[in-house]
Amino acid sequence: MKKFLGLFLTSLVLMASAQAKDLRFVQISDVRFLSSAENDGLKKVINDVNKQKRVEFAVFTGDNIDKPSQEELEAFLKEAKKLNCPFYIVIGDRDVNKLKSMSKVEYTKILRKQIKKYKPEKPNYTFEKNGVIFIVADGAKDVIPGTNGYYKEDVLAWLDTELAKYPENNVIILQHFPIIPPAEKESYYTFKPENYLKVLAGHKNVKAIISGHFGVNNQKNFNGVEHISTAGVPYYRIIDVMDSETTNPTIWAQLKKAE
Repeated sequence: MKKFLGLFLTSLVLMASAQAKDLRFVQISDVRFLSSAENDGLKKVINDVNKQKRVEFAVFTGDNIDKPSQEELEAFLKEAKKLNCPFYIVIGDRDVNKLKSMSKVEYTKILRKQIKKYKPEKPNYTFEKNGVIFIVADGAKDVIPGTNGYYKEDVLAWLDTELAKYPENNVIILQHFPIIPPAEKESYYTFKPENYLKVLAGHKNVKAIISGHFGVNNQKNFNGVEHISTAGVPYYRIIDVMDSETTNPTIWAQLKKAE
């Protein structure tokens, strides 16, 4: 009887494990690609990521190129397309500058032209993977670029609306500029973060905010939200969302350094 009970309990555990949905994705940040350089950090990261198992997608969280131009962006994308998984793009402060003919509109047009099946038409967009909602929030400035991020009122209004659409889903926000500073660098702080935090306070579905920008590796929990910041290549993160369809999924952000 004990043997039968043991086998029965084991089968229940296996069934529960099979039914649980896990999700793995990769964050790559602050590549600062420069066509005149070797870009060894990016090449090493891509090689390393391609060896990982079960990666659903990768996200480049801003400062993808060092100088805003069509030529630099196209050269970066040529290298990024060597990833074995789909990838998404977040805009950083180094990526755009209207005075150099690289507005956010132009940047997004190039992405859609160069990447097959790339659907986003604007810097702010939403997509879904395994029941998890991913929201890309844009805090870059293309008119007067600078290292201080700024999530404008219209962006926060859009974010508030998007979060309200998915009250039963777990949400992960992807962005370049952190809301909770991972280090003391005033010139990198986000302008009026309290406005962003006020939006978050009105929703209970945000589980993590993934960002870069500061050049440091850090993770903090603030009001139940994991704020994960990652330095530039050759560092990257493998992020596992375990039991992704449950109310309180486990988010494990593993820091890696590609050799």
